Amino acid sequence: MKHPVPPLVPDPARDARLAAYRDLLLRWNATINLVSARTAAEVDNRHIADSLQLVPLLPPEGPVADLGSGGGLPGIVIAAALPEREVHLVESDRRKAAFLVEAAATLRLPRVRVHALRIEHAALPPLAALTARALAPLDALLAHAARLLAPGGVAIFPKGRGAEQELTSAAAHWHFQVTRYASRTDPEATILRLSEIRRVRDA
Repeated sequence: MKHPVPPLVPDPARDARLAAYRDLLLRWNATINLVSARTAAEVDNRHIADSLQLVPLLPPEGPVADLGSGGGLPGIVIAAALPEREVHLVESDRRKAAFLVEAAATLRLPRVRVHALRIEHAALPPLAALTARALAPLDALLAHAARLLAPGGVAIFPKGRGAEQELTSAAAHWHFQVTRYASRTDPEATILRLSEIRRVRDA
């Protein structure tokens, strides 16, 4: 069963930050491949709205990290919606990391921290929430989540039509609780919100 994503309250300041982010993303995309040319024309819905729908699924407080943040989807979008939150963006590609630093400065998001490192080498605090979009299979993402989440923390991963197959494969190695949410931007996609993540052998 898929639950509906809770709505966001109107916020003109958030929308202004996201509009500035969209313009910066498209400007940089001319020289750095932050989003594919095929989807750049649909950036508002395909990327920004798709990322923004993760915000209501976050815990109310605590640091958040976005792994493999790329062009800041969903990490910069989350930070733009919640500028008071500590948000860590992990991106090993230095050109993309430079974009993330520029985006945080342009949008005046002082609580964003960019880690231009591989995920295994990033020094992160215990996290209330972890996100990743189009980064890796669920099995691999859960290994990062188990290591990085604070007790009670949650992992939020948008997945495509193969979500149930990924859950089945991951269940061979991991215990977790999962709630499924229906994506508002892609009828074939599912947002997975996972908690109580631990390896099967640790049970």
